[in-house]
Amino acid sequence: MNSAAPKQKPDLLSLFPEELCSLAKTFGQPSYRGDQIFSWLCRGVPPAEMNNLPTSFRKILESECEFRLPEIELKLVSKLDGTIKYLFRLIDGECIESVLMQYKHGNTLCISSQVGCNMGCAFCASTIGGKVRDLLPSEMIGQVIAAQKDSGMRISNIVMMGIGEPLDNYDNTLKFLRLVNHPEGLNIGYRHISLSSCGLVDKIYKLAEENLPITLSVSLHATDNKIRSSIMPVNRKWDIHALMRACAFYFEKTGRRISFEYTLLPGKNDRAEDADALASLLHRYMKPEGAPLHVNLIPVNVVAECGIASGTRAAAEAFAKVLEKRGISATVRRRLGSDIHAACGQLRRQNKKKV
Repeated sequence: MNSAAPKQKPDLLSLFPEELCSLAKTFGQPSYRGDQIFSWLCRGVPPAEMNNLPTSFRKILESECEFRLPEIELKLVSKLDGTIKYLFRLIDGECIESVLMQYKHGNTLCISSQVGCNMGCAFCASTIGGKVRDLLPSEMIGQVIAAQKDSGMRISNIVMMGIGEPLDNYDNTLKFLRLVNHPEGLNIGYRHISLSSCGLVDKIYKLAEENLPITLSVSLHATDNKIRSSIMPVNRKWDIHALMRACAFYFEKTGRRISFEYTLLPGKNDRAEDADALASLLHRYMKPEGAPLHVNLIPVNVVAECGIASGTRAAAEAFAKVLEKRGISATVRRRLGSDIHAACGQLRRQNKKKV
């Protein structure tokens, strides 16, 4: 006879205030204790140190519930621009990455949504070895809290562009977004959050219906189905035209600008004619004329296992000029933290090789 699986403990940092209020009542406490717990959690305070709770209740929370922030396995600080890269170790020993970048408009944290990734994009270190597991809401918000506590910086912006595909972890991602936006918690505005997807079309339609005023960033990287399928396996299920129809729907539904990510791969997609084709594609689908869209051009980072050469900023700027002549806003992404391997997946990959 098989023994029953152990009962899963409530994961405190994954719970809304109302869920914590209900939890408090199950332990014989007044419901307002849940609001007190939520306030402490968002500051990264463990139950043992929640000093406005009864000592007996704190002990119950410690023994009956789960609370643990990601631990800093490795921290690298760029001498070039102050960018901080964290390799965080999770409760099961798996590692993820976060990158804290400083801008004039505030501090931005790039977070991971999965341990590893199943999307298989040819130029990305995160996908080497595939996906291990999804991150819980607590493990996503934990990256924000841990980075704030360690750096002493207030994080005002979040980009979900680290390890993993956020829409492949849809339910946990949505709960994280609502938790990190909660006015009684970290209170990071939706308009200060960007979510990047390689193009899970069904989930883009679903996200549009949530009507959250976040910025959707779509990893496009090619305008030709043959090329895109060769570097992004997701294109074999949902091709460029299916993806662009979903993007058009997203804009019509939310009115929010879509940012298109375009990694420049030397000799594959970085010619002037590629830029012209990209402009034509965007004008075809993103209507009405003048709809707010943006192209973020990314000179590719070298990933030894992928065999892809590094792109140059000059090539990216030439590409941007073609787009701008066609009336499309385009910028070349600043390569922050280049001396500390700030591109997602690289540090985790190096650490796994050492183990």
